[in-house]
Amino acid sequence: MSMVVRASKFRHVFGQAVKNDQCYDDIRVSRVTWDSSFCAVNPKFVAIIIEASGGGAFLVLPLLKTGRIDKAYPTVCGHTGPVLDIDWCPHNDHVIASGSEDCTVMVWQIPENGLVTPLAEPVVVLEGHSKRVGIVTWHPTARNVLMSAGCDNLIIIWNVGTGEAMIQLEDMHPDVIFSACWSRNGALICTACKDKKIRVIDPRKEKIVAEKDKAHDGARPMRAIFLADGNIFTTGFSRMSERQLALWNPKSMEEPISVHELDTSNGVLLPFYDADTNVVYLCGKGDSSIRYFEITDEAPFVHYLNTFSSKEPQRGMGYMPKRGLDVNKCEIARFYKLHERKCEPIIMTVPRKSDLFQDDLYPDTAGPDCAIEAEDWFDGKNGEPILISLKNGYVPGKNRDLKVVKKSNVLEGKLAKKAENTSPAQSKASPHPCTVSRTGQLPSFSLSQQNEGKLEELLREVKSLRDLVTLQDRRIAKLEDQISKVAI
Repeated sequence: MSMVVRASKFRHVFGQAVKNDQCYDDIRVSRVTWDSSFCAVNPKFVAIIIEASGGGAFLVLPLLKTGRIDKAYPTVCGHTGPVLDIDWCPHNDHVIASGSEDCTVMVWQIPENGLVTPLAEPVVVLEGHSKRVGIVTWHPTARNVLMSAGCDNLIIIWNVGTGEAMIQLEDMHPDVIFSACWSRNGALICTACKDKKIRVIDPRKEKIVAEKDKAHDGARPMRAIFLADGNIFTTGFSRMSERQLALWNPKSMEEPISVHELDTSNGVLLPFYDADTNVVYLCGKGDSSIRYFEITDEAPFVHYLNTFSSKEPQRGMGYMPKRGLDVNKCEIARFYKLHERKCEPIIMTVPRKSDLFQDDLYPDTAGPDCAIEAEDWFDGKNGEPILISLKNGYVPGKNRDLKVVKKSNVLEGKLAKKAENTSPAQSKASPHPCTVSRTGQLPSFSLSQQNEGKLEELLREVKSLRDLVTLQDRRIAKLEDQISKVAI
């Protein structure tokens, strides 16, 4: 029998929905037709994209604020179009990014105890996409590095600390990008596109390292995520519209390591991955179940473990990072399932008789500290996740406020770049206005270091404002164009 049934400590994972009084009730979950999870969770807050009139909004609730949520509860409401995706910063539990149909990415700082009044002012607005932004995801190990992907088939990597778009990956995707995911140390990204290709990209070299055409033959959306060992796990559809999952080695993508067919349902499978235990959870949109698989080095490599089933279909799903779980209850995963009008936590536990800390279930996991700063990563450095032990449970440290020192956008048009190149020379050549003497003598060209610094700061500020005006002009022109088409 031992040859027939593969031994695994996760075979008997027990999933259970919490009691009604521990759910978040009376929430109008967004009805936008977009295949994102609509929910993001961390050890302090749960964020849910909701229906909002006259723009886009999402709720941010402290984890302990269960029960019925008042209709007047304050929201994060700065977007002018529906919010499509949200993602908590892995290095600061009070910072969340959102992407919207209004073509912008916004980064928000949530107060220590949650919202008391509606939050309409983001810390920074990141403008660079020309169509709706459907994907936002933070770098796993570098502070303040954020990736966004839009329906303009463009990926932008931002330095949030300066408000700059540092890398723009264009002409790589001829169609809509369905998913984008960082590798474990953030050196690479993998994307799934409507052209049925999976691409592995080195963003700093701006080149495609590997790609696979027709990873899944079906026309419906695919998903691709990196695993801890560097392999890629994908979900998609076959030509006969059967849902599939596959495992790929990016160094040799001609044939998959493993392919499995699941069923003929049409809901997109959202994969959630636990790097510590190598378990992948698949949550289908519109399904009422969560399937989980263990990935190992032995054939067939992707091993079906079990299915958690419930009665209600899910509109979206949030996944708690490992440091937010209760290790005393042998909890190995926690999901936040979105219904039409509520959010229901689902707890996955491995039943154990002992009350002692289970080392095999909780190897050291990624903590909230960043390995490197944004500038180091853009300069070419990589950092592995800084791991922490959960033996005594996770104790959150003090989160520092996100500070943005706004600089001009390095990806603005050629004119801006040209101006940037010429302005230092001009500033050296032109005399400082304060050095012209009242007696009519020739102006002095010697500038004190302090004045020089002030001048450079002013030039930067002027350039930043000019870039902003250019951007707004473009946006106004685009809106006028859209209005004229509607009028016709």
